[in-house]
Parts: sequence; structure tokens; C-alpha cells
Amino acid sequence: MGGMVLEITVAEALIKCLEKENVEVVFGYPGGAILPVYDALYHSSRIRHVLVRHEQGAVHAADGYARVTGRVGVCVATSGPGATNLVTGIANAYMDSIPLVVFTGQVPTSQIGTDAFQEVDIFGITMPVTKHNYLVKDPQRLPAIVKNAFHIASTGRPGPVLVDLPKDVAQSVISFKYPGTVRLRGYKPTYRGHPAKIGEIAELIRKSKRPVIYAGGGIVTSDAAGELLQLAETISAPVTNTFMGLAGFPGDHPLFLGMLGLHGTRYANLAITECDLLIGLGARFDDRVTMNINAFAPQATVIHIDIDPAEIGKIVNVHVPLVGDVKTVLQSLLPQLEKTDRSAWLARIRELKEQHPLSYSREGGLKPQFIIEQLWACTRGNAIVATDVGQHQMWVAQYYRFKSPRTLISSGGLGCMGFGLPAAIGASIGRPNAKVVLVTGDGSIQMTMQELGTMIEQGVPAKIIILNNHALGMVRQLQEFYCEGRYMSVNFRFHPDFETLAKAYGIPGHTLRTEEEVTSRLPGIIEAPGAAIVNCLVAAEENVSPMVLAGKGIHEAIDCS
Repeated sequence: MGGMVLEITVAEALIKCLEKENVEVVFGYPGGAILPVYDALYHSSRIRHVLVRHEQGAVHAADGYARVTGRVGVCVATSGPGATNLVTGIANAYMDSIPLVVFTGQVPTSQIGTDAFQEVDIFGITMPVTKHNYLVKDPQRLPAIVKNAFHIASTGRPGPVLVDLPKDVAQSVISFKYPGTVRLRGYKPTYRGHPAKIGEIAELIRKSKRPVIYAGGGIVTSDAAGELLQLAETISAPVTNTFMGLAGFPGDHPLFLGMLGLHGTRYANLAITECDLLIGLGARFDDRVTMNINAFAPQATVIHIDIDPAEIGKIVNVHVPLVGDVKTVLQSLLPQLEKTDRSAWLARIRELKEQHPLSYSREGGLKPQFIIEQLWACTRGNAIVATDVGQHQMWVAQYYRFKSPRTLISSGGLGCMGFGLPAAIGASIGRPNAKVVLVTGDGSIQMTMQELGTMIEQGVPAKIIILNNHALGMVRQLQEFYCEGRYMSVNFRFHPDFETLAKAYGIPGHTLRTEEEVTSRLPGIIEAPGAAIVNCLVAAEENVSPMVLAGKGIHEAIDCS
């Protein structure tokens, strides 16, 4: 360019900013207020746009893309309903610490506050569910705002950042220059843990007789799975994962306890109850994990390592708090530890596993747990498994043994039905060579079923397994235990024929009713090229077990099968 100043519109500048951030794909849905951005995107040869069928699909797909790649997911929508349709997905990403940058169109600045056509205050609406957000008023600031947005979304504890762009600002002409550095006063995440605290933790580990490592989603986010494995094997400590932490530790490892908490394994919950040292890594001690807080790890000295200082001490009393990135902290801690023999404690762990195994009855129809076990047998853990929310999600957590990080794609904190299908699409686009399987329920799939159109249009070869019990299974289970079996608005009296629905979208559809059909047909369906829908007619009254009832400690889980 030889020193020439590039005079372009803000919309064109935005696309150049995305190219500078090496954005490969944008998920979105056009409209009037965002039209200048789409017109600028027309001229980009480097960015792929994925047209979804509903804006909620765009944000969930961007979320799924971010989870499997570790990169920032990007989505775009217009003003008004376009923007509000993103809110659930933004909240979902916020709860699960997923890096997104969300761009919304806005009415011209002269019309803001006048109740103009398709105007909402998306800046105000999303303030509680974004890590940060912007309303772009000064056209010249757009490049710096985009640079900051990507930095904020992807550093420290990741999260979604929203940029609201009025139409007149998007059409303004500026002298474009993308900033080389980020200048954000007051935003400096702590990555390196305090050396004295790390030394104190090492000493506590040395003295401990019954340590348990409690690992959350931070292990996956910080790419610390290798360090976690090394820690567990060095100090001979069993590992239990939160739901978000699953896939952060090998599911077939002898030290693995499975998931803990509400629907966790009995042996994980009992190990937590008996441990004398609880090492919390990148987890937030949420209510699904702790249940009755007074009965949670009552004998344990609690160590909590997390990059977000707001999480430390928020729920449980922490004896040794440490703010820092889990991977960086473990890299400093590991050289201070030596190989430890804890044969007595590990013998007790083996005893708990033998006394309280995960189990279910094979009687009374096709069992969903059996299907998940067969799915694992088909894939041997070498698949990306997306789920929706409900009973099927918990059965995946219990019975699918994840091997490597970023292979479980699910809505954790928000518990958002409808997440699974668009997230699976985003995951497949992010990792096109991976096998992607969506496990969903007959309730969840119908919330965003229209994204089948996106899936086919984009050539996504995901396999969709519907565990179809003709009910909102998890709500039904809650009504069984908390409403004395008064089932209100949880049993579906009508469903589409999902096999015929698949054919309407031009993909193979299958209906499986028996164990024999699952074992004989599922492997071939999973291995076949292209997409497929598998409608599994499962036992309607099967419950997720074990279960900790409200007010009880995690050691008091009951069998509710």
C-alpha cells in the first residue's frame, strides 16, 4: 500500500478485523440493520458464512465451534428479534466460560431510544450475561473495539463479548488501521500462581493420606489435561470430574472416579466424603456438585485453584486459595512433588467402586444406558459427542468413557435444551475430520429441529441419536420424586415420525426398538458416510440413577431406577 491510508466503511473494516483475527467461519442470519456488514462480507474470500435457520442456532453453533477448537466462535444477527434470539445462547456461553464474539445490528444512532422498528436495547439486555459488551458510537473506535473484544473473550476466564453496531455507524467511512496491541486498563488476568501458595499446596499434598482431585471445565479450557494426568499419577490420587470437566481425564483410567454430584457415581461422592484433601482445579463448586454444602467433603482441607478470583470462596470455605491458570499453576507445582505410594487409599477406592458400581436393569424394554454403552463400543471414545439437556445428557456423562479433551459438547451451567443440534453443526465445521454424534431427547430435538436444514446445506455428516421416551424425561423424574407422581405436562401425546422427518431432509432415518436392533444396526449407521437420524424407542419410565435428593449430602444418593 506504500503508506496510503485505507478509507473504507466501518462494515468493511469489521470484515478486515475478522480476517486479521484469523476468523474462518461466521454463523449468522441477515436482516435490515446488519445489511451493511453482510454486503461487506460478500467480498471476503477468507471467511465462510453459515446461514442458520434461527439466530439461536447461530450462537449455539458458534459455541460448539469454540468448544472443539479452543478458538473464539463468531456469530452475527440483526437488530430487535435477531438480537434477542441470541440471548439464550449468549447466557449459555457465559455460564460455561466459552469464548464468543457476537455482532448485532442496531437501528441508526438517531433512532436509538425511539422504539424504532426492530429496536431493542441489546446492550442493556445482555449486560448480565456477557463478559463485556459494546455499543459502537464512534466509527473510528470500531477496530480497537473488535481487537479488545477478541482479547477479552479468549483470555483469563473466557466468555462471550457482544458488539452492537448501529446501521449509520456501519455505513460511515473511516481511515482503517488495525491496532497491534490491546490496551485495557484494569483487565489483567492472573496466570502465574503465587509461588508461596504453590509451595504450601505441595506440602499439603505430601502430608495427605486420602487426597482427591476435583477437576472442572478449567482443565479443558486451559488445555491442562496432560498436567492433570501427570499430577494424578504422581501423587496417586483419584480424579473426579464435574460435568464440564468430563473428557479432561481419560474415562478408562484406573484413577478415574467418574462424575460427582447430583447424578454422579456413588463411589465419586463417597470418595469426596472420605477424603482428607480436596484439590479443586478449574471448578466452581456449583450446586449440582455440592448439594447440601454442610455435608460436602466434611473431613477435607480444601485447595481451590481457579483463574477467576470471584469463584474462590464463593460457595465453600477454602483453606488454600490460589488464583491462576490451571495449566500454568500445575506446571509450577509438579516439579515440587514426588511419586507417592497411597496403596491403602487406592485400595479403599477400588472397594467403593466394587460396592457401588453404575448399574441398570436390562428388563422392561430398550434401555437408554445400553444405547450409550453401545455407542461407546462403536466409537471407542474416538468421537465428538454433543448432547442436549435432560436424562440423555446424564446417561452420556455416566456411561460414555471420554478419552480426550474437547470431545464432550454440552450445555452445563444453563442447562439449555435445543443446544445440541446447532452445537453439533458448529463442532463438525470446527473439526471437519472428526466423527460427530449428537445424543438428544425427543423434547430437546424439537426445540431447534429446523437446524437440520443448516446441517444438510452445509454437508455436516453428524449422526443424531434420539433417545425417545415420549416425555420430558428429567422433569418427569422430578415429578415422580417431588410431586408424588403427579405428572403434569411432561408426556407427549404427539410426535412427528422422526424416521420420515429424516427422509424429508434427504438423509437416512432409522428406528430402533430392541437391544438386538441396536447391536446389529448401530455400528453400521455410525460408520456410514453422511448424516443420519436414529430414533431409539426407549423405556418411558427409566430414571437417571443414582440421584441425590434436595437437602441431602452427596454421600446420601439413592438408587431410583
